[in-house]
Amino acid sequence: MDGQAAAQTGFTIDIHRIVEMIPHRYPFLMIDKLVDVIPGESAVGIKNVTANEPHFPGHFPNRPVMPGVLIIEAMAQTAAVIVVAALGAAAEGKLVYFMSIDNARFRKPVEPGDQLRLLCRKERQRGNVWKFTGEARVGDVVVADASYTAMIMDR
Repeated sequence: MDGQAAAQTGFTIDIHRIVEMIPHRYPFLMIDKLVDVIPGESAVGIKNVTANEPHFPGHFPNRPVMPGVLIIEAMAQTAAVIVVAALGAAAEGKLVYFMSIDNARFRKPVEPGDQLRLLCRKERQRGNVWKFTGEARVGDVVVADASYTAMIMDR
């Protein structure tokens, strides 16, 4: 598939490629795959939420709930892959730092067994600063959403 066709139809980025593109690793890598990728524009991150994740024993012991900040982090990691996919190999492994998080809302708990679909779209980009909107869904239900700005930098 050529670049133009890929940009029109989207494509998938698997976990092996994700770890080449961004520096996050277990236990802080929050995405398993990206689908419907349009470099520099949008993608859907996939996060399979499992009971053995390190935050669940303490959040909460009798009713495990994924912390909202980790849902936002998963959105940000999805956005980081979108940025690297747009900028190419020279951007691989660079750090993407939060500059702001706005209008974050958490609507429903995310529990083990859920699959998060993180719909992330670029709003604008100026230099090395990118602004995104993100929406996390479990099935058809929106569980969280936010706008966030990030800067890509050398390590």
